[in-house]
Amino acid sequence: MKNNRTYLLLVAFAAALLPVMILRDFTPSNELRYLSIADEALRDGHLFAFFNHGVPYADKPPLYLWLVMLGRQLFGGHCMAFLSLFSLVPAMVILRTMDRWAAESGVTVRNRTTAALILMTSGLFLGLAVFVRMDMLMCMFITLALRSFWLLYAGRGNAKLHRWLFPLFTWLALFTKGPVGLLVPLLSVAVFLILSGQGRTTGRYCGWFTWGVIAAGCAVWFTLAWLEGGMDYLNNLLFHQTFDRAVDAFHHKEPVWYYFISIWYSLAPWSLLVIGGIVVALCRRVRLDESERFFLTVILTTGVMLSLFSSKLAVYLAPTFPFLVYLAASLLQRMPAAAWWQKGAVALPAVVWAAALPTVLLLRHRVESVVPDGAEWLLAAGALTCSGVAALVLLCRDDSLHRAVGSVAAGVLVAVFTLGFSLPELNVRLGYGTLCREAKQLLQANGWSNCYVWNIRRAESMDVYLGRPVEETSVEELCAGRCDDGVVMLPGRKLQSDARLRNFVSDRRCHEVGEYLIVELPPAMPAGSW
Repeated sequence: MKNNRTYLLLVAFAAALLPVMILRDFTPSNELRYLSIADEALRDGHLFAFFNHGVPYADKPPLYLWLVMLGRQLFGGHCMAFLSLFSLVPAMVILRTMDRWAAESGVTVRNRTTAALILMTSGLFLGLAVFVRMDMLMCMFITLALRSFWLLYAGRGNAKLHRWLFPLFTWLALFTKGPVGLLVPLLSVAVFLILSGQGRTTGRYCGWFTWGVIAAGCAVWFTLAWLEGGMDYLNNLLFHQTFDRAVDAFHHKEPVWYYFISIWYSLAPWSLLVIGGIVVALCRRVRLDESERFFLTVILTTGVMLSLFSSKLAVYLAPTFPFLVYLAASLLQRMPAAAWWQKGAVALPAVVWAAALPTVLLLRHRVESVVPDGAEWLLAAGALTCSGVAALVLLCRDDSLHRAVGSVAAGVLVAVFTLGFSLPELNVRLGYGTLCREAKQLLQANGWSNCYVWNIRRAESMDVYLGRPVEETSVEELCAGRCDDGVVMLPGRKLQSDARLRNFVSDRRCHEVGEYLIVELPPAMPAGSW
């Protein structure tokens, strides 16, 4: 029965995300870029040295790009549902692993259920569970590595097996996204042993055997990357993407206190309950058991380490979220029942949820562009409002905190499931798939070969849809007639601020696709039409 509870939660989680996995378009920022890099690697026959339109791309290790390449080979194209599995399944493995870990540490079934609901409906964790990124896969390997260490440390399970699994999972975390996957497990373990007065035993877990396994995997990887990409690529991989990012980042440079701010919206809507629970317990000097001390060590060690790095993003802190949530759940059962601050921490999102339907109705009538027409939005808002009201009613009763959390979490999952069906209409705003498919049809129908873009962010990755490269152009080149027969894609909103562009577009056939325009450039296009 206990196992059924866990599996039912995981099934509900997967079901809520299923429409998003099937109906969503790839986002231009990172997802489409990964697909474009994988396509280029397949064309060029590369497996270890990757390039983004001819420019070396050593930002990410090969594992995740291999999975993208595998999907392309299996389906003949990039399948969103297939690629989303490499985010969803790792999220489910993390939930299952943490549930078993907490059960062994004496956390009650009710508190573990609450922890699972909180984790799966936390903003960043929920997003990472469906977006085509390698972050959740890395988090899974980090969690499994720390779990293997703990079983080895506690003398549970097969010692020989976990002696191998700890370095193997650590290396896989490194091979998925980079140095953070290596540093989080090894530093957390070392700091925990030192603080526990067992610093002399560090070599037993992080000694020659562990480093030997990791070094062997890295030696093969680096050698093959050098053979394919040369010394410049290897230097980029080993130094530019590690030391340069850590010391003086060329991307995502943020101040040292960045994570003290980002964690509040990353864990929303449960930030106050999770962080507040841990802080209150520490202030009251609640005695932590050994597993709780280990969880706290992972959280603080990772937070301090990432804060010292120059390059920062909210997503980098994701490996700590399972430990934050389950530590809070473990401490919650030793706190006074239904403390006022706990009810307040749940009441806050419940009030926001309760206001969802009135807000949507108000915005729908006043600002049509904010809330698109469609029953999905009303149903999702209605689900949130019902769950919020139910949570507020439950909070008025004694010993109802867990049920209130469940009500708020259920509203999130139902809303995500319902809103997933509105994605076909929203994809034209979220990605470039619809735009590129129409442009490709125009090119094929007219026998044209050139595809230009102007002022579209990261347009180079459109080659995933078009099957051909796009060429950046300018208003001057367009108006001077220096673009050959084909089409040009541009943002329609720019017409209001550029008279030359308006004149250029007014003389040609245009096709409106969401916020963009596709302008035909026939062979007989007159030069200097403005």
